[in-house]
Formats: sequence, C-alpha cells, structure tokens
Amino acid sequence: MAAQSGIERLLDVMARLRDPDGGCPWDLEQDFSTIAPYTIEEAYEVADAIERQDLDDLEGELGDLLLQVVYHAQMAKEAGRFDFETVAARIADKMIHRHPHVFGSDTVESAAAQSLAWEEAKAAERAQKEPAGGDPSILADLPIGLPALTRSAKLQRRAARVGFDWPELGPVLAKLEEELAEVKAELATGGSHERLEGEVGDLLFAAVNLARHLGVDGESALRQANRKFERRFRAIETALRAAGRPIEDASLDEMEDLWQAAKARE
Repeated sequence: MAAQSGIERLLDVMARLRDPDGGCPWDLEQDFSTIAPYTIEEAYEVADAIERQDLDDLEGELGDLLLQVVYHAQMAKEAGRFDFETVAARIADKMIHRHPHVFGSDTVESAAAQSLAWEEAKAAERAQKEPAGGDPSILADLPIGLPALTRSAKLQRRAARVGFDWPELGPVLAKLEEELAEVKAELATGGSHERLEGEVGDLLFAAVNLARHLGVDGESALRQANRKFERRFRAIETALRAAGRPIEDASLDEMEDLWQAAKARE
C-alpha cells in the first residue's frame, strides 16, 4: 500500500477530529463562523513570518493556514456542499482561466499589463455571477471585513479602472494637504469628535491614495512604521533601565533625546 501524501494524511486527521464517534469535543463544536477568526489570524501570521524573513517559521505558519482551508472544507463536506478536492479543482480552473498567456495563446507585455488583465477577468466573472436586480456597482463584492487600508486601496483601484483617478501625483499630494488642513480647521473651531473622526478618515484615505500612486502597499508600509516605532521605543526603555530609572520618571524631553539617539544608530 502506497504511503499517504502529506495532504491525504492531513485530510484524514481533520476527518478524525470531526468524527462524532471519538472525535475531539472542541472541534466538533466548531462551525464556519467560529473558525473564521482563526483563518484570518493564521493569514496574518504567515505575513509576519514573511516580513521577518523566517522561512523555518513560514513553513509552520503555512501549515497552520492550510489547516484552516482543510477545516472549512471538512465542514462543508459534512454539510454535503463541497470538499477539499473540489476547492482545489476550482482554484486550479480559476488560475488557468486568468492566465491565458500561460495556458493559452494570449500574450502580456508586463506584470502591470497582467494585473490589468486580471482585474478585467474578475470583473467579467462578477458580471456573469450577478443576479438580476443585484448590485451593479464596480465596487460590489469587496469584503467589508478587509483591513481598512487594504479595502481603501481596492476601492480606489476599482474606481481608477473607469477613469476616476488623477493621472499624475500633483493633485494627489494637494488632496492630502487639503485633508490635513480640514483636520486642523476642525481642531481650531472645536469640532465634535464625530466630525474629527470623519476628517481623520478622509486624511487616511488620501494617504492610502498617495501610497497607491507611489506603488506602495499601505498595509505593508504601516506595519514597517509600527516595527520602527516599537524598535525605537524599546531602545528608550533599555537605555532607561540601564540607567536604573523607570520610564515613568523620565520626561518627554529625555525620551525624545533617547528616541533621536536610537534613530541615529539606525
């Protein structure tokens, strides 16, 4: 008897965990909605391993993410809807359909051209699936649950496909400055929290638009900024501990000096 492949073994493990006769009580209680948060969490942990360039950790995190796919597929199989095999077949078919330059006779001149062709293929697929009386907007079907920065960029890219976009950087920078000025104006006039929240949201949306025009991924850029802040703040804590002082006793000026020292070392 041939040895099981890794995926065959994983599918058997998941089926055993969900088996009402001797399976795991916790796994048996789960459904799509309770597992979904773990799926999102595992995707972020994959991204984290990639950003840390830790390939050993990435191997494990990809396994954790694969488990989420297997988990959902097993629950769907139990409900008589689909299974892992049909999931894999469907994504294979989709990749073939969206890459006619690889699996057919079409050609593309660049990665940018392929990105455009990909979006056009997705739009055509959405149009085919759209029921009568459904949402006809090109912004339809963008998941609300996406990270806000990611969804902002996707909304902007969809609108840009039909020409709702500035063709050059100047107006993008001007819009960012305009939104910052509106935040300042609300502060100067004692604007309500609700109005300030709205203006800050507009400022962030404009910042995402700038990132998009520069070819920068907003989520990735903000994660880098987060890591930079954490690294420099930890340096402040380390310096104060070395001096035998709790950070609570340090003045803002002292911490700023230590911050600038950490920045200079980088």
